[in-house]
Amino acid sequence: MSPDNRDLVQQQFGPHAEQYVASIHHSTGESLDRLLELVAPPPDWRVLDVATGGGHTALALAPLVSEVVATDLTPEMLAAAERFIRAKGFTNVSFRPADAMALPFAEDEFDLVTCRIAPHHFPDCAQFVREMARVLRPGGVAALIDNVVPDNLLAARHINALEKLRDPSHNWAYTVADWLSFFAVAELTVTQYETFQKTRDFDYWNDMMGVDERVRAQLRVLLLQAPAPARAALQPQVVGGALKFNLTEVLVIARKPG
Repeated sequence: MSPDNRDLVQQQFGPHAEQYVASIHHSTGESLDRLLELVAPPPDWRVLDVATGGGHTALALAPLVSEVVATDLTPEMLAAAERFIRAKGFTNVSFRPADAMALPFAEDEFDLVTCRIAPHHFPDCAQFVREMARVLRPGGVAALIDNVVPDNLLAARHINALEKLRDPSHNWAYTVADWLSFFAVAELTVTQYETFQKTRDFDYWNDMMGVDERVRAQLRVLLLQAPAPARAALQPQVVGGALKFNLTEVLVIARKPG
């Protein structure tokens, strides 16, 4: 990552590491369950989980495989993930600081590389997918989950502006077509991709990043007065006095030829 973006990511996530460990949005999810179902890793596989965050994907994989290497850019996040996973009794997970743009691993080192709900922070997602491909063994699998935006440019810009205001370390959420092109350029063959809708509680979503009241008020306006294409994707609504809205994520499963 660029030095400036590295600093922003660490500034944003370092103080909120424990919130991400405890997050109901990150600890479970339909797309995570589906990832495990589609990949069905054999017990002898060695796995790399990039930008592990609270460690939930690494934890889900740990009982299924021989070894998981969990990485993250933010030291506080990596330490929180390690405490969380160690407390669950797993000893086959190791933890290593790493930049997703330049993974500190050899070529052909892993059977499976995963990354979940993190690449929208990366400054160059195409480079990240190339790094996934590089460290995968021939025949290995890449599995990615991340937030995506509609093909409509107005909607994409509006949703990304909303995300950036809440979290300055947000870089860009891409379209599904963008992600498929990143995998194609990296010469990874996509075998499956699916999209999922996830409902977010506005206040909880802001609490995760410690957003102040002034910015919350701006975000509320951006949600409730979104242009039609963005509103169709976000579907903001007040339910029982609480503001809710939708985000969309994609799951992509790809294989390295060989």
